[in-house]
Amino acid sequence: MNRIAEAWFFNQGWQPHRFQEDTWQAMSKEHSGLLNAPTGFGKTFAIWFGIVQHYYENERYLATRKKLKSPKVHALWITPLRALSKEIHRVTSLVSEEMDLDYTVELRTGDTSTARRQKQRKSSPCALITTPESIHLILASKGGHDYFKHVEFVVVDEWHELLGSKRGVLVELALSRLKVLNPNLKIWGVSATIGNLEQARHILLGEESGGALIRAHIEKKLSAETVLPDSLEKFPWAGHLGIKLLDKVIDIVNRFNTTLIFTNTRSQAEIWYQHIISQYPDFAGILAIHHGSLSDEVRVWVEQALHEGRLKAVVCTSSLDLGVDFRPVDCVIQIGAPKGIARFMQRAGRSGHSPYATSYIYYVPTNSLEIIEGDSLKYAISKGIVEQRIPYIRSFDVLLQYLTTLAVGDGFDADKVFSEIKKTHCFSSVNREEFENCIALLTHGGKSLSAYDDFHRLVSEDGIYKVISRKLAMRHRLSIGAIVSDVMMRVKFRSGKYLGSIEEYFISRLKAGDVFWFAGRQLELVQVRNLEAIVRPTNRKAGVVPSWMGGRFSISPDLGVAIRHSFSSIHKKSGKSEELHFLMPLFKEQAIRSALPKENELLVEYIHTRYGYHLFVYPFEGKLVHEGVAQVLAYRFSKIQPITFSIASNEYGFELLSANPISINLELLKALLSVEFLHQDITKGINVREMARRRFRDIAGIAGLVFQGYPGKQMKSKHLQANAGLFFSVFEDYDPHNLLLRQAYDEVFDFQLEEGRMQRAFERISKHTIRLTFPDKLTPFSFPIFSESFRERYSNEDWQSRLEQLKLQLQEKI
Repeated sequence: MNRIAEAWFFNQGWQPHRFQEDTWQAMSKEHSGLLNAPTGFGKTFAIWFGIVQHYYENERYLATRKKLKSPKVHALWITPLRALSKEIHRVTSLVSEEMDLDYTVELRTGDTSTARRQKQRKSSPCALITTPESIHLILASKGGHDYFKHVEFVVVDEWHELLGSKRGVLVELALSRLKVLNPNLKIWGVSATIGNLEQARHILLGEESGGALIRAHIEKKLSAETVLPDSLEKFPWAGHLGIKLLDKVIDIVNRFNTTLIFTNTRSQAEIWYQHIISQYPDFAGILAIHHGSLSDEVRVWVEQALHEGRLKAVVCTSSLDLGVDFRPVDCVIQIGAPKGIARFMQRAGRSGHSPYATSYIYYVPTNSLEIIEGDSLKYAISKGIVEQRIPYIRSFDVLLQYLTTLAVGDGFDADKVFSEIKKTHCFSSVNREEFENCIALLTHGGKSLSAYDDFHRLVSEDGIYKVISRKLAMRHRLSIGAIVSDVMMRVKFRSGKYLGSIEEYFISRLKAGDVFWFAGRQLELVQVRNLEAIVRPTNRKAGVVPSWMGGRFSISPDLGVAIRHSFSSIHKKSGKSEELHFLMPLFKEQAIRSALPKENELLVEYIHTRYGYHLFVYPFEGKLVHEGVAQVLAYRFSKIQPITFSIASNEYGFELLSANPISINLELLKALLSVEFLHQDITKGINVREMARRRFRDIAGIAGLVFQGYPGKQMKSKHLQANAGLFFSVFEDYDPHNLLLRQAYDEVFDFQLEEGRMQRAFERISKHTIRLTFPDKLTPFSFPIFSESFRERYSNEDWQSRLEQLKLQLQEKI
C-alpha cells in the first residue's frame, strides 16, 4: 500500500479504487504504463501518489538525491491545455500543502513569465507541470540536458488528445531524448476515451517496453437526452433549428446549478451568447463565454468563476473539453452534432465530475435531420463504440524542428539521434538516407537551397551539430511548436484593453465602421493598425459573427457507422427510439417523394428544378469525404460527356448540379462509383497540387523554412503563403523528391482528402444496392444539401426568406 496515499485518503474520508491501488503498485516496481479510467474517478491521484511515494521511499532514488548538489526535477507532467495544467497544479499542490510535504510543484506554460522560468532553471521544483512545447524550449537552451538528466517520471495527461496530432509527435521525440538522458525514466500516460488503447500505449512507451495497461472497470453513469422541437420541419436546412430551441435550452439551464453549453465553433459560441443575453437579460453577470481566441485574462476569470460556482452557464468550445475539474458543473448541453462519439462523451464528462455522479448531457440538433444523431450517439455509447486516434508518421517538418532544437541547445550527434528517433512510432520507418537528407537541408539547404546562406543553419564541430548564429537561435525558439493556424490579429479597444484574437482573413473582409460580435460584445471596427484591429463598443444591432477556419471538421467514421445503423432501425415496426419516432413524418414524406434507404442501400436522386439538374447521393460518410467523392464523380462524368458541375455537401450526402441534363442510369452509376483506378481519379479529379501547396505553408512553418514573425509582429498570411509557395515551386522544379514536398502530398491524401476513408467508402458502396429515383420535387433529404448551394447563390440577407418561400412551395404539393 502507498502510505502517503493511505493517509491522504483517510483524511478525506475516501476509499481508493482498485485501479488506483494497481497503479501505485506498478509505479512502486518502477514500471511504465498507461492508465485508462472514466472522468471524475481520480486518475490524477492514481498517478500522483505513485510519484510522491517514489520520491520519498525509493532507495535507488534516495541514494541519487544525496549525491546531488542542488535539487533536480523529479517529475514532468505534460498536458495539452493551459487550463488543464492549472487544474493539475492546483490539485497536486493541495496534496503537498495538506500533507505538509516538501515536494514542490510549479507550472511552466506559455503564460509563465521569463523571470519565473529563469528562477525555475536555477532552483528546480520537484515536479514541473508543463506542455509539449515548453519541454522542447528547455531542450533548446544551454544546459537543457542537465536540467532533465535526473527526471524519473514523465506523465502525459490526456494522451488520447495529443495522439493523432503533431503535438503528439513532439511528445514522442521529447521522450526519445529523455529516455537516453535517464535510462531509469518511467513514462505514464493518462487517457479516458480512445478506441485504440493498445496502440496508444505502444506509441507512448516505445518499441522496447511493454509497460502496464491499467483499466478502471468502472462504468460512468451517463444520461443523454435529445432536445426535440415542438413541431417537425419536413424540409430542414442547416442551422435553422438551433436558436429556435433557445427557450428549451434555458429551461434546462434553470434546472441545474451550473451548465456548460458546448458549441463546435467559436462563431457559434458568439451567436449563442448574444442570443441568450439579448433574450434573457437576467443572465447578465452569471453567463460567460470561453473559447481559444479570447484573452488569457478573460479565460482565467471564467475558469476561476466556474470553480467558485459564481456562474450559471458558460457558452464554450473545445477550450473546456478536457479533464478540468469544475465541480459546480452538473449539466452539459451540446449545440449541434458533436461529429464524434468520443467528443460527445468527453464533453458529457465535464458534468458530474466526481465518483459515481451522473453526467447529464442534452443534445440540441440544429436541423431536423440532425435529430437522428441523438439515436446514433446513444447506440454507439451502448455498444462501447469509440473512435481511434490515427497517429502521424514520417512528419519530417517536426523532425527538422527537433534537430534544430537540439542544435540550438547542447548540440547533437547524428548517429545517436538517428538511433533514438528510430525507436519512435512516427519515425520508425525513416531510413538513413532520408535522415541524412534532413541533415543536409539544415546544414546547407539540401539540393535546391544551398546558394542561400539563411539555410546554412547547422555547423558540425567535432561531430556535434550546433547552431552558432544567435539570430537563428532566437528565431527558432520563437517558432517551436506544431500548432498552426491563420495569422491572428489582436482585437483591442482604443484605450489599449486587449479582448482576444481573430484570424486575419476575417478582419480583412471588414471595413472601418462595420460591426461584428466578439467576446460577447458588439464591436465597431475603427481601424486596422499593423496586426491590431482597433474597435469600440456599439449598440448597433446589425453585425456579423467571426468565423474561424479551424471550425471545419467532419463526422468520424464510427459515428457514420452508427448513423447508418439508425437508418436500419427506421424500418422496424416497433422499438424505435424517441428520436426516430419523432422523425417518422419526415421519413414517410421522404419515402413518398423518393425512397427511404436501408442500411445496405445507397440512395441516389435525380431531380430537375428551375435551378438546374441535380444529382443527390447519400453515403452518410461525413462532409469532407462527400466533398472528395463528389469531385471524383464529377471528374468521371467529364470523361464520359463534357459537363460542368457545382458541388454542395453536408454530413449525409452531396449534390452535383449542372445547367445541362445528366444522362444517368443504374449501370452508369455502378461504373462511376467503382473502386477501380480510384487513386488516379482522385489525383486527376481534385486539385491536389493546390491543396498540397496550401498544406505546405504549415509544413514550411513547422520545419523552419518560413519565419512566421516576432510576437506582435507576425507576418501576414498572404506573405507566408507566398514565401512557402516559392519554396514549394522550387522543390517541385529542382528537388521533386524533397521530403517536405512528399509530406505535403501525403498529408493531403491522408488527412485532408481522407483517401483511406474514401477508399473504404467506395468499397462499401460497391457492395450496396443502388436505389435510383427521379422525384419531381426536392425531397426532405435533398433540401438541406440544396440549401447549402442556395446560400452561396444568394449571399445577401435575403437568402433565408427565399429559402422559406421555396420550402412552402414544396409543402403545398405531395
